[in-house]
Amino acid sequence: MDHPEAGGNGMRRSLTILSVLALGVSAHAADLLVVVGAAGSEEFGKTFENAAEAWEEAGKRGDATVTMIGRGEAAGQDLAQVKAALGGLDPASADPLWIVLIGHGTFDGREAKFNLRGADLAATDLAGMLEPLKRPVAIINTATASSPFIKALSGENRIVITATKSGYEDSYARFGERLAASIDSPEADIDQDGGTSLVEAFLAAAKGVEEFYEKEGRIPTEEALLDDNGDGRGTPADWFRGVRAVKVAKDGAEADGLRAHQWHLVPSAEERRLPPEIRQRRNALEAELFALRGRKAKMEEDDYFRELERIARQLARLYAEAEEGDE
Repeated sequence: MDHPEAGGNGMRRSLTILSVLALGVSAHAADLLVVVGAAGSEEFGKTFENAAEAWEEAGKRGDATVTMIGRGEAAGQDLAQVKAALGGLDPASADPLWIVLIGHGTFDGREAKFNLRGADLAATDLAGMLEPLKRPVAIINTATASSPFIKALSGENRIVITATKSGYEDSYARFGERLAASIDSPEADIDQDGGTSLVEAFLAAAKGVEEFYEKEGRIPTEEALLDDNGDGRGTPADWFRGVRAVKVAKDGAEADGLRAHQWHLVPSAEERRLPPEIRQRRNALEAELFALRGRKAKMEEDDYFRELERIARQLARLYAEAEEGDE
């Protein structure tokens, strides 16, 4: 059998497969909820505001419905506003919900909290607010001591990102400002598909944090985690090669990263043209591809490439359908 690693037909087939797999991933009309926490100082206040503005602008470019909390004069009412905002959403919608927390956090050994003006937002409280929602949700907590939010919020059809790998990493986290700058940055588009996915922004931000500590000659006091497989553990950026986590997760759980790569706050032009049904079928095939790559080491080479080509052909047919629909 002629494999993609070989020349001739194998190389041409490899290029065909890669061209199909390089096309964009999921896009929907999203809801974006950005919560700016208590700053504590003017310096942090400016940093948090800059990050909030970057998220707001990206949300608008992506045609999301944007709700901002924590920037107005109603200090002390922020927790009530978060509850009201989440309670007012359609719980059964298929559209993704992005929740971005920008600020400081605390952890007392039992409970992690995000600091608001007035009563703080505990991880368990947010879990209760999200319980009625059956829609896809990404919770992005860029605060210090944010890691316990993963265990509290991880689940099916959810993405949870935290700025730290431990609740005891309580020094100021620089991850948030870098993530805000990366969420719609062409430089963060690793696979060059014309849109920056959430996992790509995560990886770019983590790299930016690493470079900061190296430049300053300081020991890192934060390490971001991403969880989107529902196992409640999270994966650091150094487990990834490209947009795929290459280290094996414990207990046979699938690696994190696939779902986060199917989320774009600002979809590419190509992605916007795909009908919702095509996107849904495409995402299912990409999940098959993700699982196949995880089994590669245990498969016969011919079997692996046969399955790879089958999935690639189905993806190609989907895009052909979409093009026919545009005519």
